[in-house]
Amino acid sequence: MRLGKGWANSIVAAGWLLSVLTTIPLSAQTVDDGRPVILAVGESTTAGYGVPRDLSYPAQLQQLLAANGYQYRLVNHGRSGSTVAMALGSLDRGLLLQPQIVLIAIGGNDSGNNVAATRTEQNLRKLVSMFVRTGATVYLADRTETTDGGQLEQTSLYAKIAREEGATLMPSLRQDIAGHAELLISDMRHPNADGYAIIAQRIFAMLQPQLTK
Repeated sequence: MRLGKGWANSIVAAGWLLSVLTTIPLSAQTVDDGRPVILAVGESTTAGYGVPRDLSYPAQLQQLLAANGYQYRLVNHGRSGSTVAMALGSLDRGLLLQPQIVLIAIGGNDSGNNVAATRTEQNLRKLVSMFVRTGATVYLADRTETTDGGQLEQTSLYAKIAREEGATLMPSLRQDIAGHAELLISDMRHPNADGYAIIAQRIFAMLQPQLTK
C-alpha cells in the first residue's frame, strides 16, 4: 500500500517533533503545577552524567521528597561542561521559575578551561546574589582539593562567597564519593547511581528542617 504525500509529511513531522521532545530536559517539559520549586544549577554532576536521567541526584531527590510527603517540584538546570559564565547566561530561565530553594554546584569547568579565579568569583557572586535577592534560600556547594581537585585559589572561594552573599555553604557534591571506586563510573570522576543516591540523601537531610508539607 502506498501512502499519500500528506501521510508522508505527517510522519516526517511526527518524527521531527519526537526528536525535539527527547532532547528537551525532562524538567523543561514539566508544566508548572503550582508546587514550590527547588532549582538545581550546576555542571555534569548535577546533570547526572553517566546515568539515566531518572537516577541523577536531582531526580533521586525528587523521589525522596515525594516519598516523604513533601510537595515540591525539582527542576534540573545542570549542564555537562558548564562554566559559571554559562550558568549565568541561563540565569533568566532560572529566575522565571521563582524558586524557593536553589542548589548551586559549579566551578570545576572554569579551572579546566583556564578561567581566571577572579572571573569565576565575579560570575559566581552574581549568580548567587541574584537568586538571594529574589528571596530564595540558596545553597552553594563547596569545592576542595580532596573532592574536586580544585586549585588553591578556589579552595576557600565558595565559603567566602556564601558568607558574603547570604547563601549557605553545603559540602561538595563529591564528598564521601570521591576516591570510592564502588560509587563512581568508569572515568573514576563522576558518581554512579549509588553515588548520586548519596548526594540526594545528604541534600534531603540538609533541606528537611525547612521544608513544609
